[in-house]
Amino acid sequence: MAPYESDDSTPAGEVEDVRDGRRRAARYVVPVTVVGVAAATIGLVPAFAGSGDPDLPKISAQQLIEKIAKSDVQQMSGTVTISTDLGLPDLGGLQDSLASGALSQGEKGKGDSAADPSSKLLELASGTHTVRVAADGQDKQKLSLIEKAAEYSVIRNGDQVWAYDSASNQAYHATGAGEHKSGEAAPKDVPATPRDFADQALKAADKTTSVTVDGTAQVAGRDAYKLVIRPKQSGTTVGAISIAVDARTGLPLKFTLTPAKGGAAVLDVGFTQVSFAKPAASTFDFTPPKGTKVTQGDDLKAGHEEAGRGARHKDTGGTPWGSSSKTIGEGWNAIYVFDTGGKGGVPSGSPSGEGAASGFLNSLGDHVTGKFGSGTVFSTRLVNALITDNGKVYAGAVTKDALVKAANAGK
Repeated sequence: MAPYESDDSTPAGEVEDVRDGRRRAARYVVPVTVVGVAAATIGLVPAFAGSGDPDLPKISAQQLIEKIAKSDVQQMSGTVTISTDLGLPDLGGLQDSLASGALSQGEKGKGDSAADPSSKLLELASGTHTVRVAADGQDKQKLSLIEKAAEYSVIRNGDQVWAYDSASNQAYHATGAGEHKSGEAAPKDVPATPRDFADQALKAADKTTSVTVDGTAQVAGRDAYKLVIRPKQSGTTVGAISIAVDARTGLPLKFTLTPAKGGAAVLDVGFTQVSFAKPAASTFDFTPPKGTKVTQGDDLKAGHEEAGRGARHKDTGGTPWGSSSKTIGEGWNAIYVFDTGGKGGVPSGSPSGEGAASGFLNSLGDHVTGKFGSGTVFSTRLVNALITDNGKVYAGAVTKDALVKAANAGK
C-alpha cells in the first residue's frame, strides 16, 4: 500500500500499488507494435462535455476512490466513444502490414480468426470508434464495435463466449469464461470502457502520485465528480489523468489522459449515453449466421502455441523475446527492458512484409548514441521505446532522455 494525496493535498489514505498491469501492458511495446498497440497501455478523454457543473456534496479523494471500488452496477447499457491521438503519421496500408507482421511474429498461428478479440486491439490504436456495451449481472455482457459498413461483437452469456465479425462472416467461440465486473468489457484483454482504464490507473497510483478531487461535471446526462491523478515525478510523458465518476453509482463515465507536453488528450474514452435499466434478454443471444466460419477457442490456442514455438527459434538464436525482461525505476518513471536476442536494431526479414517496412520504421525514429552504443528511439505522444543496435529494448511512458540515460547506465 502507498499513500496518496487527498483534495486538500494532505495524505488521506492508501491506494493499492499494483504495477503488474503496467508491466503487462509494456510487453506490447516491441519494434512494430510501437506503431499500433500503445493504446492498450493507457486510456482517456479530451474534455468533460456537459451543460454545466452540478452542485454536489463535497467528497474527498479517499471517499471517491472507495466509491469507485464499491460500485456494483449489475445492469447497464450505453454507447462509448473512443478517440486515440498518439501523434503517429497516417501509414495507410503500411500500418496493416506492420500489424500483420507483429501478430505473425507473436501469437498468430494456425486456426486464426478475424473474429479473435485480440486482433481488434490494433483497431483501437488510432482514430475514433463507437462501442456499444451492455451488461446484466456477472455472466451476461456484450460489446459491439460499430464500423462504417460492419459490426464486430463480443457476447458473453453464462460460460459461453462468442465473437462475430460481420465483415468477414467469421466467428470465434469459447467456453468457461471467467468472472467479470459489471460495466467491464468482455474479454478483459480488450479495454473499451472508462471503468477498464480507471481500474488500471488507480492500480498504478503509488507514492509517486498525487490524487485529488477537482470539482464536478455532467457526462452523458449524469452528475459526476472529477478525480484527478498527477505524477509527482519529472521525466514522465504523462501529464494528468481525469476520471469522471457517476455521483450516484460510482461508475467511471469518462477517463482523460493529457500528455505532459500538453495539447489534446492522447485517448478519449467516455460514455455519450448510458442507462441502468435491465437490457433485454435477447441482447445476449447469438447464433452464427448461415455460412459463418466458426473457430473454436481450443483450436485458436493450439495455433498460437505452435506459432509461439516457431517464433522462439526464429531470428533470435532460440531465445524468446522477453526471457530476460525486467523493470527498472518506479512509479511513472518505470522502464521496461528486454533483450530481443538479435543484433542490428529493428528486426527485419519477416515473410509477412515486415522486413520491407523496417527501413521506413527506422526513418520514423530518432537515431541516438551514448555509452551503450547506438540505437533508434520511436516516439508517440505517450509511450517511447529505444531499440539499441545490440538488440535491447527500453520502453515506457518516459522521455527520450530518460531512455538513453537508462541504456547508458547499462541497466
